[in-house]
Amino acid sequence: MMKSDEVRTFRDRAVEMLHGAGIVLTPEEAAGLEVADMGLGRLAQEGLELVTYINNDRYCAKELVIFAGQTCPEHRHPRVNGEPGKEETFRCRWGEVWLYVAGEPNASISATVPEASKDHYTVFHEIVLKPGEQYTIPPDTLHWFQAGPQGAVVSEFSSRSRDESDIFTNPEIRRAPVLTD
Repeated sequence: MMKSDEVRTFRDRAVEMLHGAGIVLTPEEAAGLEVADMGLGRLAQEGLELVTYINNDRYCAKELVIFAGQTCPEHRHPRVNGEPGKEETFRCRWGEVWLYVAGEPNASISATVPEASKDHYTVFHEIVLKPGEQYTIPPDTLHWFQAGPQGAVVSEFSSRSRDESDIFTNPEIRRAPVLTD
């Protein structure tokens, strides 16, 4: 759970990072930027900030802001109503992002798994994305990601996004933000 002033602080910081990456938001987009703490109350360690430009039954486009060391927890995008899960392409715009997917685990990884949730991270095949690099995640694939030491801005292009249907490895996660005031 988050307080409104905490959300404003994180939102303002994310807007600054987007601006620093050369991404201009309208005032409405900046005001609507989502701060997702995943219901864990550890936003600095697990969560992310995002702007959704469009999300319809055919495609979706978002900007993801991940602060230095912040992690979007492990999850997958399952089939929904007979349709395949979301397929998404991450394109790094600024900073560095460490993406982990199912596959041969790396002997060592760049990320630091959040201590409070370490039992809920199970895939360790690392893909490092730097500005201009991208990677496509197939539907229903377990994945998680963490920003490098500067933080990161990542553009996401995908099929329809149904965030409410995402399945997180950690059963305590609540995708919809909850405010305490």
